[in-house]
Formats: sequence, C-alpha cells, structure tokens
Amino acid sequence: MTPGSNIPLSTARVTVDVAAPVRLDVSGLLLTGDGKVRSDDDFIFYNQPAGPGVTYRSGGGTAPDAITVDTAAVPPGIEKIVVTASPDAAGQTFQGIEPTATIRNADDNSVLATFTPPQLGGETALVVVEIYLRNGAWKARAVGQGYANGLAGIATDFGVTVEEPAPAPVAPSQPAVQAPMAPPPPPVPPVPPTDQRLTAPSAPAAPPAPPAAPAPGAGKINLDKGRVSLQKNQTVSLVKGGRPLLAQVKMGLGWEPAYRGKDIDLDASVIAYGPQRNHIDSCYFGKLSIVNGAIRHSGDNLTGEGSGDDEVITVDLGRLPQEVTGLVFTVNSFSGQKFTEVAKAYCRLLDAASGEELVRFDLTSAEAQTGVMMAKLIRQFSGEWEMTAMGDFVKARTVRNMVKPAAQAL
Repeated sequence: MTPGSNIPLSTARVTVDVAAPVRLDVSGLLLTGDGKVRSDDDFIFYNQPAGPGVTYRSGGGTAPDAITVDTAAVPPGIEKIVVTASPDAAGQTFQGIEPTATIRNADDNSVLATFTPPQLGGETALVVVEIYLRNGAWKARAVGQGYANGLAGIATDFGVTVEEPAPAPVAPSQPAVQAPMAPPPPPVPPVPPTDQRLTAPSAPAAPPAPPAAPAPGAGKINLDKGRVSLQKNQTVSLVKGGRPLLAQVKMGLGWEPAYRGKDIDLDASVIAYGPQRNHIDSCYFGKLSIVNGAIRHSGDNLTGEGSGDDEVITVDLGRLPQEVTGLVFTVNSFSGQKFTEVAKAYCRLLDAASGEELVRFDLTSAEAQTGVMMAKLIRQFSGEWEMTAMGDFVKARTVRNMVKPAAQAL
C-alpha cells in the first residue's frame, strides 16, 4: 500500500502488526465520528490490552506487537480504529528505522496488505494505519502520519490527555518550624513517556492544549464543489458528485522565467510505478508515449515562453494496466538553472473529454534545486484515483535522476 490508499476488508477480524529493526510499542485508539476517543477505555495498549472490539498482543521483544480489531464487536458510534507505533527506547526517533505494518486475516493469519511509511526522520510516534467504517463497510487505509512530539502529539490530536503522578515530597533541609507555605500551582501536563496512562479529559478538568497544527495543506478534499486549488500536501479524490470515474485526464505544467530572465529549458515528465514502488517506465520529451499509449507527452518546450501550459501529459486512466498504481509528475531544469530563477510554476489537471480544469497547484515558493516533484496520482483499491500536491525539490536535471526520490515519495 501507499500513503492514502485503502482496501476493503474481506473478513470481520483483522490483526495489524508493526515490525521494525528495533522494538516498537504498538497501540490502538477507538474514535467516534468526530475523531475523538470517548474515554480512557478507548485507548488500547500494553497496560490496558483489551477494549470493546479491540485487543493488544505483545510480541515480547521477539515478535512485533499487534492490534486485533473485531469489527463485528466494535460498539455503535465508533467509526475508526487507528493503529499507532513508537520506538520503545525513550527519545528514539524513526530516523533510519523503516517500520512495516502488516494487515492480516486474524482467523487464518493470511496477509491482506502491507505498508511501509516513506520518508521518516525525526518523528517519535506514528499513526500507521486505520481501520474505518465507510457506507456500512469496513476498510483499511495506509496513513503514515508522524509526530515529532511523540505520544503527546497523538494524544492531543485524538482528544486525550496524559496524567503524570505527582512527584514525591522532598524532606525539608531545615528542621525548624516554618510558616505555612502557599499552595503549589497546578502541575503542567508534561510530555509523556510511552508507558504512562492516557485518559480522556473529564468535565471538571482544564481543557487540553489545542491540537498541533497539521502540515500545511494536509487533508483530503473532493471535486463536488467544482475546481480545486490545492496547497502543498493536500489530496483530492478525482470523483465528482458520484459521477463515473474519470476516464482520461491531462496534466498541464507551466512556468515562466523569473524577473524577465533568460530562457529556461524545463522538462515535464511522468514516472509510472507499480504497487511495490517499482519503476515501470517514464514519459518525457525523449519518450513521448509509454504503457501502450496510455500515457502521452506533448513534446518539449525549450523556453517556457507563451501563455498557458508549456507541456501537457495525457493519461488515459481507463487504459492503464493494473500494474500501474502510482504516477509522479516532475519538472526538471535540463539547462541547469535553479528553480529560484523560475516564476509561476504550476500544474493543473483537466478532464480530457470536456477540457474542464479540475485541480490546480501553484508552486508558491522555490528552492535552489534543479528538480521538483509537482504532484502524484495514486490508484485506490476501489479503482478511483487521488491526486496529491507535492512541491518537493531535489537535485536532478533529468527524469532519470528523479526515479528514486519519486519512488520514496509515493
């Protein structure tokens, strides 16, 4: 699976285990429709291993910890179970650690899907996957959302707080009788270690700290209200008002020289990947058609001059072979100028049949690099496609040098 992709569950009972080169603490939270827990009973971990429809199983350090969800036993009102993981060692991050979640049929242990979150670094906790209810059916989605502030960040997001035992009183250094001291101020909620108890906030308690701000543009939207302007990291589902899935789309990419500078030769490309992020083929000015003509390139624009799209890539989604599950659209500076010398770089997605512009992403900031990943299209299990705005810069003058970083970004 890739981030954001989902599968329907063919069994009522599933187990999610998360493996890594180091020991991880795995937990599960039962969430209502507003994305919050109801009480501390909805937090399932090694100190509270059983809850309504959800159980925790320790791997004992020799096998991965796991969360089992019995969807038939999940109480009414619970619409999502998120599975989280954090390194067992205090303060350790996911830098250099590549966790893999495996979703299994809990009855026969057969593998339903696997997911390895990409591009992890300073995160100390991770929402790995979620089991969720949609239109009366249970599904599993790959998430891979990291938190730099560990379990406290996850707790805040899902409406729980952490209570730490009060410190033991220190014996006074002077035996003399002293005047009564003023009552101490209320304790400040600390950043919790992973072995502390999470509790839902009670009515008399002070309100929890506001949720950490999401990454700019994070979240998924749809086309129901018409044309969408994406921010970086936003995702849009390419379905509009229940209409049939889009059959053919065009990705237009455009740019202008910055500050009336000299002509810049930028090249737009699309890289096709399989379900294991394996490179299938690349469509660019030197190879104008791939996967039996399902992806076609308009040809090279050497200057960026002129209004409208500088280069257009047409994708016949209906003709793409099933082995193609991800597309990454890139732009490279073949002439070597940095993107700080480029103005008004953008990409837009159009319905090829009607010419209607569906999605636009304007690159509002640039870095002194020679390559940028503009957007990606990911095929969902249901057959629909989702587009995510990227805007990630890399050092790469040709599409060949984009293949590896684009795969890591899927």
